[in-house]
Amino acid sequence: MVNLPGIRPGQLVLDGPTLANIYLGHITKWNDPAIVKLNPGVSLPNQAIIVVHRSDGSGTTFIWVDYLSKVSPEWRDNVGAATSVDWPVGVGAKGNEGVAGNVAQTSGSIGYVEFAYALQNKLAYTRVINHAGKGVTPSIASFQAAAAGADWARAPGFYLVLTDQPAAEAWPIAGATFILMYKQPADAAASTEALKFFKWAYASGDDMARTLQYVPLPDNVVQQVQASWSQVQGWTGN
Repeated sequence: MVNLPGIRPGQLVLDGPTLANIYLGHITKWNDPAIVKLNPGVSLPNQAIIVVHRSDGSGTTFIWVDYLSKVSPEWRDNVGAATSVDWPVGVGAKGNEGVAGNVAQTSGSIGYVEFAYALQNKLAYTRVINHAGKGVTPSIASFQAAAAGADWARAPGFYLVLTDQPAAEAWPIAGATFILMYKQPADAAASTEALKFFKWAYASGDDMARTLQYVPLPDNVVQQVQASWSQVQGWTGN
C-alpha cells in the first residue's frame, strides 16, 4: 500500500525487483525511471519514498520478505527471509495497525499489511506484476488463485508459502494459515474434536472468513487436506 497524492487504489503498478530495490534503498524517489517505466501516463511526483516496515517479528513480514527473496537475488543473499530481518532502510511500526497508521499519516510512504488493514484504512494498494507477467490487483479472487494453482500435493505436510505462484491470476504475495496436528495425539478425543471443528469450518465457514477479508481454501485443496486426516490416530471422518 502507498500514500501518494492523487493515486487511487490499484492505479499504480510495481514489480518484484522494483519493490525489492525500494526496500533495499536503491530506489528513493517516486519518479525513479524504474517506477515511471511501469506506469506510463501516471503522474509521479519527485518525492522521497518513505519505507515503512514492521518493527516486531511477524508472519506478515515473513511472507513479504520471502517474496522479496524470490524476486531479488540481492535481497535473498543480503537480507533473507524470516519473521524479523535487519531492514536496510525505513522506519518500523508495530503490528499491521501500526504500519497502516504510519502509511496513512505519511505522504510518500509505502508499506505492507494484511489486506483487511488496507481496506479498513482506505489506503491505496498497488497492483503487482506476478510470476506470469500480469499486473494483478489484491483481491479474494487473486489470493484464491494463488492457492488453487499451488502444488500442494508435493508439499510435505501441506507446508507451502504462496509467494510468486505461477497461476496467471495469482496475487504474488500471499500466505496460508496452518494448523498442526499430531499423527499420534496424546489425547485422541481432543484431537478428534479439533478436526470436527475444522471439518465444520470447511463446510460452513467460508462466508465468515470472507467478512474478515480472509480467503477460503479452494475445494481441490480442502479435499486434499481432509484426505490427509486419515493419518491422525482416532479420526474416523465423522
